[in-house]
Amino acid sequence: MNEERRTAGPASGGHFRILAGLAIGILLGLVAHAVQSSGDSGKELVTAVIGFTEPVGKLFLRMMQMVVLPLVFSALFLAVVDVGDLRRLGRIGLTTLFFTGILSLSAVMIGVTLVNFWQPGRALSAETREVLTVKYSEKAGESVNKANSAKSLGQTLVDLLPENPVQEMTGAVDGSSKGNGMLAVMFFALLAGIAATMQSEETAVLSGTMRGMYSISMTIIGWALKLAPLGAGCLVFGVTAQMGTDILLALSVFVMVVLGGLLIHLIVVYSVVLKMFAGMSPVTFFRKVSDAMFVAFSTSSSSATLSTSLKVAHDELKLAPETANFVLTVGATGNQNGTALFEGVVVLFLAQVFSVELSLSQQITVVLMSVLAGVGTAGVPGGSIPLIIVVLKSVGVPADGIAIVLGVDRVLDMSRTLVNVVGDLVVAACVDARMNKSAG
Repeated sequence: MNEERRTAGPASGGHFRILAGLAIGILLGLVAHAVQSSGDSGKELVTAVIGFTEPVGKLFLRMMQMVVLPLVFSALFLAVVDVGDLRRLGRIGLTTLFFTGILSLSAVMIGVTLVNFWQPGRALSAETREVLTVKYSEKAGESVNKANSAKSLGQTLVDLLPENPVQEMTGAVDGSSKGNGMLAVMFFALLAGIAATMQSEETAVLSGTMRGMYSISMTIIGWALKLAPLGAGCLVFGVTAQMGTDILLALSVFVMVVLGGLLIHLIVVYSVVLKMFAGMSPVTFFRKVSDAMFVAFSTSSSSATLSTSLKVAHDELKLAPETANFVLTVGATGNQNGTALFEGVVVLFLAQVFSVELSLSQQITVVLMSVLAGVGTAGVPGGSIPLIIVVLKSVGVPADGIAIVLGVDRVLDMSRTLVNVVGDLVVAACVDARMNKSAG
C-alpha cells in the first residue's frame, strides 16, 4: 500500500490483478448479501461459503503478520544506519531529521483531524453496524477493555522506552504487552540504529545481518502478495456480504478524506515551511519541481523518481550537490509524509467502520506509529500492509478490515507518492538554506 520500488515484489500489473480480485470479491459479496435476504436457506449458503473463503483470506494476512517484527525492526534500524555517521554528517543529518519529523507529524495530524471530523467510517446503516458489532464483538470487547485501562499521557511516553525489548516484541504480536508493544520496539530499533552509526566499524556485521533480515522479510512479503488477488478478494467478499452497498459509500468518503488531507499538506504545509525556513516562493518552487511531480504520480515510486528529483534539485532549485544528494537519497525511503498520513487515516477509518471507540492515548499511539512508519515503512509493493495490520491489532481493530481499502489504493498510492517526493524536495531546500545561513 506504500509507494513502491519496482525492483522487488510482484511483477508489473500486480495492482491490476489485485483490483480484479477485489472487484470479483465485491461483486460476489453483493450477490451474497442479496441471497441472505431470501431466507434461512440463503443465510446458511452464504455462511458456508464464508467458512471457506475466510481462512483463505486469513492465510494472506498471516503471511504478512509473521514477518512484522523482523521487517519493522530491520527497516527502522537500517533507515538510521543508512544516514551515515551522525558525528560526520553533523548538522546536515540532524537538520534533515528535524524537518522530516516536523513534516511527518503535521501530515498525520492533518489526516487524523479530517477523519475525526468527517467520520467516513460512520457512513454505514445502523443494521450493518449491528451486524459487524455482533461479528466482531469479542475484538470490540478487547478494545473497550484497553480503553478502560488507558494509561496517562505521561506513562505512555515513559513506556516508549521498554524495560524488556524482547518481552515487548512478543507482546506486540500476541497483544499481551504491558508497555507500548510495537511502538516501544520501534523506538528501541531507532536507538539501536543511532548507536550503531556511532560504532560503525564494530557493528558492521550486525548491520549486514539486518540487511539480510530485511531482504528475507521482503522476499516473504513478495510471496504473500502473489496470493493478494485471491486472499484480498476472499476477505472483501466476507465484508461486502455483510455490509452490502454501504461499504461503497463509506469508501467514497474515505477516498475524499485521504485526498483532501494530502492536498492540504501539499499546498498549505509545504508552502508555509518553504516560506519560513527556505525563504522560497511556493509558486516558484512547485513550478520548478513539476517534472518530478509528474514522474512520481505516474510511477507511484519515489525510488524510480529519485533521478528526476536529483536533476530538478541541481538544475532548477540550484541546491548544493552534497546537500541535495544526501537528503533526496535518504528521503526516497526515509521521508514519506503522504504514507504516514494515509496510514493514520486508514486505522481511524477502520476503527469507525467496526464501531471501535479509540481513547485519546490510543489515538496518540496511532499518530506516533504512523510518524515512525514514514521512516521505516518498507519501500516495496505492499510494504506498509504489515505495519498497518500491527497498528490495527494494537488498538483492537479487526485486521481483516485492511481488505476494504485495497480496492481504492491505486489512485491513493499515486497521490501520496507525489506528496512524498515533493516532501523530499522541500526538506532538501530547507536543509540547504539552513546550511548556507550557518556558513554565511
